[in-house]
Amino acid sequence: MNLYAKLVEREAAGRPVTVGLIGAGKFGTMFLSQARLTRGMHVVGVADLDVARGRSQLKTAGWPDAQYDSGSLADAFTSGRTHVTSDANALIALPEIDVIVEATGDPKTGIRFALAAIAAKKHIVMVNVEADVLAGPLLASKARAAGVVYSLAWGDQPALICEHVDWARACGFKVISAGKGTRYHPTYHRSTPDTVWEILDKYLRIDDRKSINPKMFNSFIDGTKSGIEMSAVCNATGLVPQTNGLSFPPASRFDLADVCKPKSDGGTLEKAGVTEVVSSVDREERDIPYNLAMGTYVVFEGETDYARRCFREYHLLPDRSGRFAALYRPVHMIGLELGISIASAALRGEPTGAPVAFNSDVAATAKRALKAGEMLDGEGGFCVWGKQQPADVSLARGYLPLGLAHQVKLTRDIAEGECLTWSDVEIDETDFAVKVRREMEAAFGRRNAGAG
Repeated sequence: MNLYAKLVEREAAGRPVTVGLIGAGKFGTMFLSQARLTRGMHVVGVADLDVARGRSQLKTAGWPDAQYDSGSLADAFTSGRTHVTSDANALIALPEIDVIVEATGDPKTGIRFALAAIAAKKHIVMVNVEADVLAGPLLASKARAAGVVYSLAWGDQPALICEHVDWARACGFKVISAGKGTRYHPTYHRSTPDTVWEILDKYLRIDDRKSINPKMFNSFIDGTKSGIEMSAVCNATGLVPQTNGLSFPPASRFDLADVCKPKSDGGTLEKAGVTEVVSSVDREERDIPYNLAMGTYVVFEGETDYARRCFREYHLLPDRSGRFAALYRPVHMIGLELGISIASAALRGEPTGAPVAFNSDVAATAKRALKAGEMLDGEGGFCVWGKQQPADVSLARGYLPLGLAHQVKLTRDIAEGECLTWSDVEIDETDFAVKVRREMEAAFGRRNAGAG
């Protein structure tokens, strides 16, 4: 790890890594709180549709008034200050910016800005995992062709899980499973923005509710975000989903190796080489001691007796047989850690996780009985949640990607728990995001099917 030394070198040379942030929500604000204090890094501009909110978020993040809104982006670059604008395209177009951070959370917007950044020869850090799951394999491929980095966001759980997987493989271990913890109960799939606080307040106290979007946070509760994030991990690491997606088995951090191994070995998984999310509550909704609600993990196999003996000697977390062991990280700090991805892209030319395949997809799934003529309201809303699906199954059955299940009208009644298909809604095939998704399916769907 030499990122800090490289940042200091850039600072000494008067060439800090320059950043444009699109989206001043919770994640973006957390990044801003640390970016001001990071040597060798300069946030030239922040783009948000609500300029007043952008300025307010900078103030919330501890920025002195004199350090931002200097008059123009060009002025901000030369003065070392930060300009707040509603024009994200201006950030992307500014030649002096090295890295664009896409943190809007909207999949269609994310695709558009990512492609614009790639065309402008800028590295792109995709906080917007919704966009990554909708078309990430294609976006990453286009970035590589353009000679720039497309990266998942360090501090968010997918990038941290990718690092776990890379660590295990680089040590010569076979990866059995990887994933994260969350608070899950089967009834949560019905959660809406109106009911989300009843669940969220049980484990994550957020005093300033105005600073977050309840619809977005509801996607963490209703199972959607888990499906999205584990799909991103699969597509970036080569792991695959289980046939029925995530089962959310209850587990403490000390039970990971026993729970997250194949059923044939006494665990809960369909097979090895998959993603899984463990729940911090049991099916009676009782808290599990020492749970992994905010953490990440990898379970790996010791393929020799000697390695298994070392698991015991060095106090890893082996299963009862001693054959498998787990490594976990108890927390993730989302935007507070994002600078790692920015520095890695700009100074090493390396992503902190990036899609290399289309192994996993997220299908829009009915939260309740839906009626023909209803308008879907997308991720975290009142109508659908996102279920992880093997990509080849999703393509074969024509499942509607969750990222496109927004402001589209149903053409037939849908039963609760049913995965929607493209034919169940009125889709505008001329829509830019739809066309990009179709291009991604054509490019990677055949490749995925051929690899099966």
